[in-house]
Amino acid sequence: MNLHERAAKIKLLLMDVDGVLTDGTLWNVPTADGGVFETKGFDSQDGIGLQWLSWYGIKTGVISGRVSPATEVRAKQCKMAYIYQGHIEKIPILEEILADAQIDPESVAYVGDDFTDVVIMRRVGFGIATANARDEVKAAAHWVTPNRGGQGAVRDVVQLILTAQGHWPEIVKKYEL
Repeated sequence: MNLHERAAKIKLLLMDVDGVLTDGTLWNVPTADGGVFETKGFDSQDGIGLQWLSWYGIKTGVISGRVSPATEVRAKQCKMAYIYQGHIEKIPILEEILADAQIDPESVAYVGDDFTDVVIMRRVGFGIATANARDEVKAAAHWVTPNRGGQGAVRDVVQLILTAQGHWPEIVKKYEL
C-alpha cells in the first residue's frame, strides 16, 4: 500500500507530544515558592492543521509518557478527542481509544519520535516518524516527515492526510490562495 492510500484511510490521528508536537525541549522555570514550573513550546501551524482535521471528522489525540498542564491546554485548544498523559506503556491506551472510537487500527495514523512510539506505529495503518526521530523509529515508520517535531511535523502529516482525502484544495481555497 502506498503513502496516499494509507493517508486516505485515516479517521484518527494519534501522536506523542515531546519531540512531535514540541521540539522536545522542557522548560523548567523556578517559582517563587522554590518549586519548578514546567512548560513547552508548540508550533502554531501544527495547531491550525489539527483543527482542520476536525472539520472533516478526523479525530486527534495524544498519548504521552509525561504529564504536563501545558499539554492538556494545547490538546484542548486543538480540539483533540483523546488526551492521555503519564503512559509509557502505550498499547493498552491504543486499545482503549480504538474501542471508544469504534475503528479499525488500519484507520489510525500515529506520529512518534522515540522508542516508546514504535510499538504503536507497528499496530496502526500509518506509522509516521518526525524528521528528528531516532534512526530506529524512522526505520519502523511508513513515512518520515520533512520537518522536525515542534517545527511543522504535525502540519506535514495533516496536509498529507487532507490531500489524500481530497480536502486540501478546499483548505487552500478558503484562505484565498
